[in-house]
Amino acid sequence: MTDVKAVVQSRMNPAKSPGREAEVRIHDSPELNMGSAIIIFMRGDFGYSGKERAILSKLATPAKIQDYIDRLSYNLEEKGVTYHSPRMVMRLKKADCIEAAVFAAAALRFHGRPPLLIDLTASRDDSDHVLAVFRQKGRWGAIGKSKYAFFTFREPVYRTLEELALSYFDLYFNVRGKKTMRSFSSRPLDLSVFDKKGWMTTEKPVRYIATMLDRIPHKKLLPKGVAATLRKVTKLDKEAGEIWIRRKGLLKRLRSKGY
Repeated sequence: MTDVKAVVQSRMNPAKSPGREAEVRIHDSPELNMGSAIIIFMRGDFGYSGKERAILSKLATPAKIQDYIDRLSYNLEEKGVTYHSPRMVMRLKKADCIEAAVFAAAALRFHGRPPLLIDLTASRDDSDHVLAVFRQKGRWGAIGKSKYAFFTFREPVYRTLEELALSYFDLYFNVRGKKTMRSFSSRPLDLSVFDKKGWMTTEKPVRYIATMLDRIPHKKLLPKGVAATLRKVTKLDKEAGEIWIRRKGLLKRLRSKGY
């Protein structure tokens, strides 16, 4: 019989036991039902400080995670790319697209869900977008942050990841109104593979997550020749999608980057 107390204590102290091994042991322990011990696991500190745990403990649902992300300032990376970890996002109270997705994945994990990301890729005249994804009653939903209005939360109503990805297609456009989404990562990336790097609590950049997202298989969404026939977004949709960008006076800067 597994020593439940020892397993939980090892999970609460990552320095004594690799998090992934302890996590598997807990899930495999027949003594643990959905009682107090599993709650201790789900709220294991993962190396977070008391203040960080207090923040994460309030984000018990995907909707609450999205609400928290919505309150964060958008990280415009004025001094270059940052790739902040969840710890740094909470400390600095700002995040860009990938930083918000990684934070959301960490918050999902804190409450017992797998920390999963997918990557939406664009044509060369636009940037990619990263989302944290979750399943609820067999359907997929997403959490995210963007400079564009339509690129955040999706309710868990999508039967497949492809359906979920395609929900972003029509309003995935650049500053010229061109629809630019071209592919998506067909299998989510489980961030627990980076546990030994301390991705949740490091103060160093987690650029390796972006590198891995670039390397995993992606599925193309458009048959050959279709991209050239795509209709531009309407003026109304474009203005609605760019409302935050326009308020911040960022259109000129994005055009200068070729987006």
